[in-house]
Amino acid sequence: MKRIIVIGLLCIAIVSMMATGRKVLFIGDSITDGGWGRSGGSMAPSEKRNHTDWNHLYGHSYMMLCAARWQSDHPDEESQFFNRGISGNTLADLAARWQKDALSLKPDVVSLLVGTNDVDAMLKGQLAKDFNLWEQDYRQLLDQLRQQNPQVEIILGTPFVAKSGRIGAADNYAERKALIAQCADIVRRIAIDYNARLLDYEQMFDSLTQNNPSYWIWDGIHPTPAGHQRMADLWLKYYSQIDE
Repeated sequence: MKRIIVIGLLCIAIVSMMATGRKVLFIGDSITDGGWGRSGGSMAPSEKRNHTDWNHLYGHSYMMLCAARWQSDHPDEESQFFNRGISGNTLADLAARWQKDALSLKPDVVSLLVGTNDVDAMLKGQLAKDFNLWEQDYRQLLDQLRQQNPQVEIILGTPFVAKSGRIGAADNYAERKALIAQCADIVRRIAIDYNARLLDYEQMFDSLTQNNPSYWIWDGIHPTPAGHQRMADLWLKYYSQIDE
């Protein structure tokens, strides 16, 4: 029995030594989620998803494109990627699961994209249009990351919207666009204050969607495969600069 225990401990030690690469966490809403862990597009919490099926582990969003590209190009790094996007999540939803889905993983890099569901809730009267509070809550999440690991690399994406699909055709599109812009401005300011890498997805999609917006964002909120590829390209550009 003792021999089995010793062998088991040795195996754990070997696995630990092999996992020398960074832990890279993507967290956010449905744009990041992409149905990872066989969620079927539902709002299933992380613990109820499949964590062993590599056909579906990363989902099919820009996150999967980023992880696949980096791990393919850098097999010797032993990097670990985690998708913890959950469809429908607001900033408050992220805060409620921050310990479980972020801090407990002890990530070296955290990529955060949130905001579109907050704006949706504001438009529906389910959430106050209190951007001071939204910024304060956003900063608290980053403070917790830095308290756990002062060296953690933070990558922040600005929320975005496009005049396409049901969202673009809605009567409140102009107001939604203005609210998204306010969230994006806050993220830009926070990125400066926290020395984080900024992915200005709002600016990128504003440029891309000047002509034929539905080619890049099919329903006004969710990117098409082409849109996800552009998101991944921008993410990889900034992630590759971390060691420079």
